[in-house]
Amino acid sequence: MNRQQSDILKAVMESPGSSQRELSRLSGHSLGIVNRCIQELRAEGYLDSDLRPTGKTKRELQEKKPHNAVILAAGFGMRMVPINTETPKGLLEIKGEVLIERIIRQLHEAGIREIYVVVGFLKEQYEYLIDLFQVELITNPEYAVKNNLHSMKRVLEHLSNTYIIPCDIWCRYSPFSRHELYSWYMVGDRESTESNVRVSRKQELVLTDKYAGGNAMIGICYLLKEEAAAVKENIHALCSQPAFDKVFWEEALYCGERMLVQARTVSSGDFIEINTYEQLRAIDDNSNQLKSDAIAVIADVLKVNMKEITDITVLKKGMTNRSFLFACHGRKYIMRIPGEGTEQLIDRSKEAGVYKAIEGRGICGENLYLNPENGYKITKFIENSRVCDPFHQEDVIKCMDKLRTFHQMELTVDHEFDLFGQIAFYESLWQGAKSVYKDYEQTKENVFGLRKYIDRYAGRKSLTHIDAVPDNFLFFRNEKGEEEICLIDWEYAAMQDPHVDLAMFCIYSFYQKEQIDALIGIYFKESCPVETRIKIYCYIAACGLLWSNWCEYKRALGVDFGEYSLRQYRYAKEYYRIVCDMTGQDFSEE
Repeated sequence: MNRQQSDILKAVMESPGSSQRELSRLSGHSLGIVNRCIQELRAEGYLDSDLRPTGKTKRELQEKKPHNAVILAAGFGMRMVPINTETPKGLLEIKGEVLIERIIRQLHEAGIREIYVVVGFLKEQYEYLIDLFQVELITNPEYAVKNNLHSMKRVLEHLSNTYIIPCDIWCRYSPFSRHELYSWYMVGDRESTESNVRVSRKQELVLTDKYAGGNAMIGICYLLKEEAAAVKENIHALCSQPAFDKVFWEEALYCGERMLVQARTVSSGDFIEINTYEQLRAIDDNSNQLKSDAIAVIADVLKVNMKEITDITVLKKGMTNRSFLFACHGRKYIMRIPGEGTEQLIDRSKEAGVYKAIEGRGICGENLYLNPENGYKITKFIENSRVCDPFHQEDVIKCMDKLRTFHQMELTVDHEFDLFGQIAFYESLWQGAKSVYKDYEQTKENVFGLRKYIDRYAGRKSLTHIDAVPDNFLFFRNEKGEEEICLIDWEYAAMQDPHVDLAMFCIYSFYQKEQIDALIGIYFKESCPVETRIKIYCYIAACGLLWSNWCEYKRALGVDFGEYSLRQYRYAKEYYRIVCDMTGQDFSEE
């Protein structure tokens, strides 16, 4: 059977006794095509003279009928801020019904009871589905660092006559059936600039030119045995290559310039992908999830109704926090929500004390709200701003001038950042697990041996930013058009030797030694004493180990920082050796 014949036969099976006009409506094909296909289906032995299915039809339907379904529900749903801090996308409530429950019920109506749900982020919240619907949960432990191609890798053994469904699709009408006759991928009838496929005249899905746009990719797919075998092979091949860690599973559907499966085109308004708070509000402005704790805080601080908070957009995910941009009455703001495990790392009451110390000093932007208990923070958004480019000398000079001015204020707070104590603290958060580095114990012993040199040459302690990295220096123009710089994100700030800030700037920038020495020269203007330079090298080694340990803790939570983690550990080892060479001492033996 060809595509048109399959569609007509399926319509006949789902609506026995229907007129040709009704079959035209159900199949989406013209009356002429319906008439021709019916004659062909009779001639080929699929329908008898009364348009009833023959034994041949029943055998083919049995062979190709859906066996099971896979629902992909492992991801963060980062664009869903602030809801994604409390609820995974699959559990959003829309029109009084939980999204994933609606999908499962629609599958049940089509006779599909074997359902696998791939979970990861907030996986425990999906546990109740096991008892309510007898689904099987399959965990993807890589959800935080890899895309859903790797979720599909977890269910390959189940792929054959299978529906594949993203958990964030709201379907007005059930897209599932007891009868399927070919493999397909669902796309909308509207154009989307985010799509890279379009429907051809042959109803194939072909690749478009980059940025040309195509049919909106809805994401629901049906795979028969033959295409499922090819997809499994592709997934195995793609998952073995790190270059494909961040791609969507649909990458495995391609064979050259087209997909392996046919297009199933539907009305875009009947299938809505819910990616953002705004999209949820558009489909159901009474959804319980819209009453997010974070949105309620914003409404209270700005004295507005929650519906007046608009244009909610996720910002680039930070290494510690999730933040989002929003608008209210023509002004833009940023809300910070602490990330996973942050409560173990940062004392928010101390952070509040830091902001009080720097208030009115022209160092940082204006805070509208800071909760010392949960770390929620609201600040005004600075338009047309940019961060420091650590490889642009003029930027670096201006940032070091700003940093030096701050240090010279010699501000004080009532808490200290114990560099070596924090290294040990982050290690304690591993809960007895060993470091991923084989020589960690020796590296730690070496770095801790540098304390005596640091204590000997450390200057007077004052408020130090601790996280004075290029991304936290914000360039902008004031109302007079003059360029200004503010230093943001003071979560780690505390009493410490201010020269720690130089070390932090260097290691975050992945500076080589020549660049580090250049930065030291910029900060000190005049020559830097040799002992002070060596002390900064000691800080580079210690700070490298500090953030390496921090990365190991975050890695245990499912958050991997890739090269950053490795480079920090290298700083710990390499700058220990540099200090030893410059001083002629082996500090590990002291």
